[in-house]
Amino acid sequence: MSFVTDSAQAALELPEGERITNVAVVPRAIPQKEEYELYDPKIGKNFDLNKFWVRGDLRVRPVMRNGVCFGSNILSGGACNAPNPGTTPNGTPGKANDFYVQQLVRLGFGYDLSPDLNFYMELQDSRTWGGNGANGAGGLQDDTRNHNGCSTANGGGNCGTLGVRAAYMLVRNFAGLQGLSVKAGRQYVVFGNQSLFGAFDWSNTGFSHDGVMLQYSTKAWDSYAGWIRTSESDLGQAVPVGSLGPNIGPSTVNNGSANQDSDIIIFYNQIKSVPGFIIEPYYFLYSNRYNSTDNRGQGLGTAKHSNQTRHNIGNRIEMRLGNFDAINETVWQFGDMGDNNDAALAGQGNQKNLSINAWATRNWIGYTHYQSAWKPRLAVSFDYASGDGGANCTFTGSTTPCKTANTFENMYPTNHIHMGYMDVQAWKNTMSPSVNFQFRPSKNDHIEIWATSLNLANTKDNWYRATQGVYVFSKTNNNKRHIGDEVDFAWTHLFMDGKLSFQAVYGHMFAGGYIAENLGTSADQDWAYVQLWMNF
Repeated sequence: MSFVTDSAQAALELPEGERITNVAVVPRAIPQKEEYELYDPKIGKNFDLNKFWVRGDLRVRPVMRNGVCFGSNILSGGACNAPNPGTTPNGTPGKANDFYVQQLVRLGFGYDLSPDLNFYMELQDSRTWGGNGANGAGGLQDDTRNHNGCSTANGGGNCGTLGVRAAYMLVRNFAGLQGLSVKAGRQYVVFGNQSLFGAFDWSNTGFSHDGVMLQYSTKAWDSYAGWIRTSESDLGQAVPVGSLGPNIGPSTVNNGSANQDSDIIIFYNQIKSVPGFIIEPYYFLYSNRYNSTDNRGQGLGTAKHSNQTRHNIGNRIEMRLGNFDAINETVWQFGDMGDNNDAALAGQGNQKNLSINAWATRNWIGYTHYQSAWKPRLAVSFDYASGDGGANCTFTGSTTPCKTANTFENMYPTNHIHMGYMDVQAWKNTMSPSVNFQFRPSKNDHIEIWATSLNLANTKDNWYRATQGVYVFSKTNNNKRHIGDEVDFAWTHLFMDGKLSFQAVYGHMFAGGYIAENLGTSADQDWAYVQLWMNF
């Protein structure tokens, strides 16, 4: 196939005034037609069905929550109260109960062009039952007839249920170097125990990232180096021919620079040469160059806060010896960050006035009696992540000066598997010991009992839920550390050789002194869900 047909080729040779009008204008000194062959007729004819593969997931999950805000009303952003620079509780009494059903479908298509070259694309449809509709007369506007994936109901703007979860090329033995691979495109970025970078498959969308990841593997160690673009200020999605205008961000900020983007640079290593141990030292940089008030609404603890340079140095050690297993991961974050005053410094560059000095540690030790038929496992853990007593310094009425930004940044984790199944705690301003007991009464059944004590690391900082946003804003003089105690019961049953699973989970949280002190309420919270998950 050619984009320049024979007749068009002849027309191009006509005098200027006699040219056929529907032919594209090209230089008079036209190259040979073969140089315009942009489509190879051989491509596609050699398709090998044996190299093509498909994977898929379908999940349906009804969820029930009672007492979401412990006897207070839930507000925008998932918080149970507004910023509280005062000295008295400011929760609004109410009953925040909810029931909804979420559905997730993923369909991935892969093709192995060769042993060293792979193509993969994964489509995803995430929806809430009834979420596409409004309560219209005669059912004309309800979800029964509205299948276009866009709704103005329930707050409006709920568009785009269908998206692309992954789309990448994987090149192994790149440039002829054995063990070096390159993955370019939208991809999962999962490291360690998903404490900082995870797939977050509990979510109905999950995490994926746009970027390039290099991996070099040997028998003794693996190394990863990658660049991720998390936010682009210059071009809207799918702009066809590149930048034709100013950057999307405010032109009055940062001297109109088009470099108001967000990036992550990762260098992660896995040492496998020590018997019984995996050692994973790593460094990553989070650079957010937006110098405006676009992402600061919950104070200095806002997840992915604007205008910051955050360096991260960490190490994870995993041990498995006999019946014992243990993990320690410790991370130090340092750098600098702006505050709300930067908005008054437009045109003066990035004013990063606040120093970052945050850290976190995750630890557990477990024992599994593999010799027993039920394989019981008992584990204890302790999680800590720093907070900052001045995290609310930017809110009106605060008397605390903005000096530091020491609230730990949780990045893109899967907190659901670490911080309790009720998803009320991030790895962020927390001090949480827990005990976990599991057993398998049959090869297809798994039962888990999990108890966690939730506490603040810094009583003047806020309580952050698993999605990393503020759950409760702490009042200025708060001195209560104990949030509450969570107990979870989970049963999972596998069918059809593991292709189908059924899971039922119930969690109860006993409200602690912190909730009564900062919301003025003391009700507990209940949470339960069941789900069917099919995959192939």
